[in-house]
Amino acid sequence: MSIKIYRPRTAGTRNYSVVKYREYLTTDTPHKRLVRGGKERAGRNAFGRITTRHQGGGNKRKFRMVDFMFDKKDIPARIEHIEYDPHRTGFIARVVYRDGERRYMLAPQSLKVGDTVLASATAPVTPGNRLPLKNIPVGTFIYNIEIHAGGGAKIGRSAGNYAEVIAHDAGYAQVKLPSSEVRKVVDSAWASVGEVSNPEWHLVTIGKAGRSRAMGIRPTVRGTAMNPVDHPHGGGEGRQGRGLRRAKTLWGKPAGKGQKTRSPKKYSNPFILSRRKVGKKRKSA
Repeated sequence: MSIKIYRPRTAGTRNYSVVKYREYLTTDTPHKRLVRGGKERAGRNAFGRITTRHQGGGNKRKFRMVDFMFDKKDIPARIEHIEYDPHRTGFIARVVYRDGERRYMLAPQSLKVGDTVLASATAPVTPGNRLPLKNIPVGTFIYNIEIHAGGGAKIGRSAGNYAEVIAHDAGYAQVKLPSSEVRKVVDSAWASVGEVSNPEWHLVTIGKAGRSRAMGIRPTVRGTAMNPVDHPHGGGEGRQGRGLRRAKTLWGKPAGKGQKTRSPKKYSNPFILSRRKVGKKRKSA
């Protein structure tokens, strides 16, 4: 296993683990032309209002400009380095194209420095290559999946994730997503073959509060510990249950425990053949 578990010499190192990055990464210096700075928004929108709670602080990070469009077709690219990206869970690969241009791409598993990748309709179906869905055989694992042709990769981008092509029918590819949802995607959309790197990421234990704060994760307070004015679950003498049949968010919307939160008029409903399995009865695929 490529997880380093620390000995509990202090309270902070008890239950503390990290990925053994030295086994995967080949450099700790990003390519300067593919890196830019920026202001940390801390979960706030353009008006300064919090739209995503529990974000803020943390170490400073520079943004790596990862290519999700793959608009350089039919030009082979050689993997130059495997690098760490602080903004995502999977590793990234610095590739150099035959014409000399360098770009970042999401690194797949099993590829190493010196391997060649290609985005082409006639590319072989091997890890790292990118093809239209109609040219990818049934049973192939894919990631970096477009929803619309030319729209850029949107699905299957986090560490260890992959989807599976399970059928081709009437201009659509049926894809089983990591959530177990089966969805139709137009077969002219492109996808990369393989699985996203860093599959051990989900085995990491953060271990202490200070590490969460360094990652930019702020504390979360339970609704039952609040007052009634602050949360629908708040109030009561001493330690109380929520007192409601169904769990609610801070704004009174259904939350958790397998409750349905999807809009019945969602635009993508016609493309979903089988909904994802949620709740305690969900079985691993």
